[in-house]
Amino acid sequence: MNILVIEDESKVASFLKKGLQQSGYEIDIAADGEEGYEKIRSKSYDLVLLDLMLPKVSGFDLIPKIRECKPGVPIIAVTARASVEDRVRGLNLGCDDYLIKPFSFAELLARIQVQVRRGDPSAAMELRAADLVLNPLKRKVTRGGKTIDLSNKEFSLLEYLLRNKDQIVTRNMIIEHVWDASFNNFTNVVDVYINYLRNKVDRDFEPRLIQTVRGVGYTLREKQ
Repeated sequence: MNILVIEDESKVASFLKKGLQQSGYEIDIAADGEEGYEKIRSKSYDLVLLDLMLPKVSGFDLIPKIRECKPGVPIIAVTARASVEDRVRGLNLGCDDYLIKPFSFAELLARIQVQVRRGDPSAAMELRAADLVLNPLKRKVTRGGKTIDLSNKEFSLLEYLLRNKDQIVTRNMIIEHVWDASFNNFTNVVDVYINYLRNKVDRDFEPRLIQTVRGVGYTLREKQ
C-alpha cells in the first residue's frame, strides 16, 4: 500500500515515514503543497496524509486539486488546525477524515485501516504482527513492505501462528490444524517448516517473531 505524506515539518515527516514503513506501508514524502500535487499527478497512491498549513499551496487549496485529478484516493488531514470551522471546512472540501496534532500513532494507524477497509474489504481480514502482514483472501504476505513468497503449507502455518499470536501452540496442535492429521512422534515436519518460515519472514528482519518454547512448541510474539 502506497501512502503519500504531504508535510513541511521535517521531524514530523520523518516520524510518520519511519512508523508507517515499520507497519508495512510504502511511503513518499512531499515537503510542500506544490510538490505534493506533482507527486499526486504523476503516481498512484492508496491514501494521502495531508498537513493543512503548507508552503506554496495550502492543504485547504490542495484538497480540491487532489479530488479533481484523483477523485477516489482517501485523504486524511493531519493538522494542528483544531477549530470546528477548520474541521468542517476540510471535510466539506473533500477530506475523508481529520486528525488533530498531537495525535497517537496507534490512532493514526486505526484511521488508515478504516479507509483501507472502505476501499478493499479483504484488508479487514489482514493478520498483523509488527511489520508482518498476511492477507488470507489475497494469499499475500509482506514484511516491511516486501512481498514474501511462501508455499501453501508455509502460508497455512504462518496463518495459524498469526491467528494464535502471543499464544503457545504445541507441535501436536500445529499438526492437527495445518496438516489435518494425527501427531506422529517420529516426524520433525513441524520443526522443518518452522525453520523454512524463519528463513523467509524472520532472518533478515527485526524483531524476530517466531519463538521456540522449549519442550512445548512455538509462539509468534511481537514483544520479546
